[in-house]
Amino acid sequence: MEYIIPSKRIVSKEDLDEFLVSDAYKEYVVYIERLNDSVKNMKIDSDVEVSKNVQKILDILDTLLRWVNEIPPVENSKSRFGNPAFRTFYEKVKESVPELFKDLVPEEAVKEVGKYFYESFGNDKRIDYGTGHEANFMAWLLCLEKLKVINEKDDKAIILRGDFRYIKLMRQLQFDYWLEPAGSHGVWGLDDYHFLPFLFGAAQLLIKTTASLRWHSPMLDDISACKTWIKVNEGMVKMYKAEVLAKLPIMQHFMFGSLIHFEGGHDQTEDMEDDCGHIHENKKQTEDSVFALGQEYPDCCGIPVPSAIAAAALKSKPRPLPFD
Repeated sequence: MEYIIPSKRIVSKEDLDEFLVSDAYKEYVVYIERLNDSVKNMKIDSDVEVSKNVQKILDILDTLLRWVNEIPPVENSKSRFGNPAFRTFYEKVKESVPELFKDLVPEEAVKEVGKYFYESFGNDKRIDYGTGHEANFMAWLLCLEKLKVINEKDDKAIILRGDFRYIKLMRQLQFDYWLEPAGSHGVWGLDDYHFLPFLFGAAQLLIKTTASLRWHSPMLDDISACKTWIKVNEGMVKMYKAEVLAKLPIMQHFMFGSLIHFEGGHDQTEDMEDDCGHIHENKKQTEDSVFALGQEYPDCCGIPVPSAIAAAALKSKPRPLPFD
């Protein structure tokens, strides 16, 4: 088998529509739904079997968490947006992929699988993170399954141990490096950065009755109005398909290679991205031209959105704001 470094192929609504009926889409959705089913009624601390390769995944994530602690944020008091030290962390991860994967992934597949991995921690140019990067982590796991590194028997451990460890790492990155949300719905969203913890969490809560979340999140409170968590979980799956996988500003960054294969769309190169990281078919588009062949302009453009998580962590340590 010839492995391919993943590239982006979705640039227009037509490309996205083609993807949404493709085998690549079906494979990804089936994998997410299977992981969801595996943790129904399970607790984070439930006893699960951790295979040798799942333990290697946990060890890799622990290594990255250690690197965060070894690469402190640089002095950046005049800005409450992304800390440049994140680029140092990102580059270290990118350069270390062959070493990190040497006992996990076949050598010939390292470059393909590695790109999903390091892009699952955010974008080093914009110093941001969002559900598209989160999807890369799931794509990485799907690639590992296709390589027979993990299998369906590992599903519970992958979510309750692996994904939990990934979220812990991402929260640390968000706290320490002030990652900007890559598109944010603010208080009306589930979270500035993540979606899948809510989906998998709803599966874990099937044994529970719903409760008011009015003061936490209006959207979550609306969702919890359902009488059972079964309906909540079903709704979260539908919402993930509609609000993540069917959104052009997110899916234009999704990548395809030989393991997650999609022949539709148009093969893109990195130099076709603008300063916001969005892909344009023609780099000479004028300012008044519409984004992505007539589709909605992406949420993340415009005024930068600071890390609410990092800001909340500094309540006890007042910090001057750039516009005070």
